[in-house]
Amino acid sequence: MKLHQLRYICEVADRDLNISEAAEAMHTSQPGVSKQIRLLESELGVPIFSRTGKRLTALTEPGAEVVQAARRALREVENIRRIGQEYTGENTGTLTIATTHTQARYVLPPMIQQFRARHPGIRLQLRQGSPEQICDMAYRGEADIAIATEAVASSEGLIALPCYRWHHCVLVPVGHPLLALDRTPTLKELAGYPIVTYDFAFGGRSQLSQTFVKAGLEPQVVLTALDADVIKTYVELGLGVGLVANVAFEPERDVNLRMINIAQLFPASTTWVGIRRGSYLRGFVYDFIELFAPNLDRATLKAALNAE
Repeated sequence: MKLHQLRYICEVADRDLNISEAAEAMHTSQPGVSKQIRLLESELGVPIFSRTGKRLTALTEPGAEVVQAARRALREVENIRRIGQEYTGENTGTLTIATTHTQARYVLPPMIQQFRARHPGIRLQLRQGSPEQICDMAYRGEADIAIATEAVASSEGLIALPCYRWHHCVLVPVGHPLLALDRTPTLKELAGYPIVTYDFAFGGRSQLSQTFVKAGLEPQVVLTALDADVIKTYVELGLGVGLVANVAFEPERDVNLRMINIAQLFPASTTWVGIRRGSYLRGFVYDFIELFAPNLDRATLKAALNAE
């Protein structure tokens, strides 16, 4: 049994049983991956995948358990490598953060600036995506930590720790009728306008969607995007009212927009940091998390990891 065989079966499982995509992702050949999988199956004495001809169709029952065990083994191998790096090269390495555009654009810059001053030898990578994509990156080990809202807390593969709470706001062009109100608009009034918001804002578990549903309202969502700056562009053009995180409004830059506080209309949201279960964190990862969320010091993080 070899480590690269374990990597192959996990990658194939992650690629919806597509051996060609798995081989390309791992920079090897499709026949080579197929051969190594068969060698592993022969050694174990059980099929890992069901087949129709040469095509893989499903994980077998023992195969699903083998893949789970392989993931654990590969995580421990990665942890061993990180332990070595921790004690031989604390000032070198890469910190990969999976996060949303809003966090990367509006929240993280000052923390990254401070982190760079403390750890000039550490290379930083920001990988952006939807909350679900971010969780998947962290789960697969493609990112050290995930920073997002809602999806991180509900991801079974991650340890989720709360960082801070925030509210949504409404953005409208200068002169919009909602600005003439001498009070906060109601949910019904908001639902009467076309809405431009995040791609994931009206998913089944989203607080925004659930709030409208509970009020018996169906909002007119005319455009969604992952990027708050894209949302603001279309609000400026008059396409609709924007529903975004309040941190995404910058008065000195967004001179053609006005913000309406709607904190009392929707529950506060929580931004979470997600860490893959069983991970070993290098010292600089602890430092970054504490810069981002001072309540999550090294002792708190280690306690959460050890509880696993």
